[in-house]
Amino acid sequence: MFLKLFTTFFKIGMFSFGGGYAMIPLMEKEVVRINKWLTLPQMVDIIAIAEMTPGPIAVNLATYVGYKTAGFLGACSATFGVILPSFVIVLIIARTYSKFKELEVFQRVLKGIRPMVVALVGSAAYVVAQTAIMDIKTFFIALISLGIILFTKISPLAIIFAAGLCGIFLFS
Repeated sequence: MFLKLFTTFFKIGMFSFGGGYAMIPLMEKEVVRINKWLTLPQMVDIIAIAEMTPGPIAVNLATYVGYKTAGFLGACSATFGVILPSFVIVLIIARTYSKFKELEVFQRVLKGIRPMVVALVGSAAYVVAQTAIMDIKTFFIALISLGIILFTKISPLAIIFAAGLCGIFLFS
């Protein structure tokens, strides 16, 4: 099981560009649909928890899934698996970026990757929204939260806290 967790999260870390949110669609596919380690509602709940806790969301998700699946050593396996590709890639980029940053082909590659990352993040939002927005109340919490995020400088942590309070009052 430890090797399966490591290889699954290594693959997620290796083939997900654009950060933790871009990893969510691949994590959902691997964790929910292929390996069935979590249900989709559980995945959405842990995404919410991982967003509120310190650290990168992908690492938090890997740690949670690993722990739920195989305890402490499972958490270590999944976490190490998701971190290792980024660690190696950053080391390679750090050594070579200054040599290649002016190359036209390198700039073209980056220009091609940027919109793909936006699509991955949008895909993650869509997957999460399908489970998180369950009725008119949750729709308005999401809509108002998005508006506050886009048009104010209020801390996302304060918005998360306020949305939680709304949940307490609206669903009790």
